[in-house]
Amino acid sequence: MIMRTPNQPRKTGTITVIVGLFLASGLIRAVDIAPAFAEEMLQEDTPHEAVQMASAEPMPDMPALLKAIQAREAQIAEREAYIDRRMQTLAVAEQRIREQMDALTEAESKLAATLSLADNATEEDVARLTEVYQRMKPTDAAGIFETMDIQFAAGFFSRMRPESSAAIMANLPADLAYSISVVMAGRNANAPRE
Repeated sequence: MIMRTPNQPRKTGTITVIVGLFLASGLIRAVDIAPAFAEEMLQEDTPHEAVQMASAEPMPDMPALLKAIQAREAQIAEREAYIDRRMQTLAVAEQRIREQMDALTEAESKLAATLSLADNATEEDVARLTEVYQRMKPTDAAGIFETMDIQFAAGFFSRMRPESSAAIMANLPADLAYSISVVMAGRNANAPRE
């Protein structure tokens, strides 16, 4: 079966009708000529009774043949119309999918930009806070770090200059300073080394 694009004109239906008419015309001529040809052949080779039997054979039913060709043409036209509708439906669905993919790509890029802004803002905030804690008196900063979650405090200590973090840790209770040190040491323990 020939697949057409939605913009291609329908040529197959017309071609099928023309081919059907040529076939019908050929059959009509063959039916008109066949008895005379058969009669001539039989007169040479067979007795007179056989000639009468040969000419008595029924002719093919031309209206029925034409009706069958037309019915087949209608079936083909119906099938082509169905395929055309399916192709149009698929084209619409394909277009919608493309539009949705474009919208998703745009939304993804906007989300990435928003996350990048948020990450940068968070990073700037953490960097400022780290700088504030480094500039504080070590005893005052130690009082703040005593109330913080150990993981959170370890994050600040890992960003500070070593002399600032050492001065603050010296003012923390020993068990808290030890716990923060363990968290800091273990952060990259599972990171790949190569």
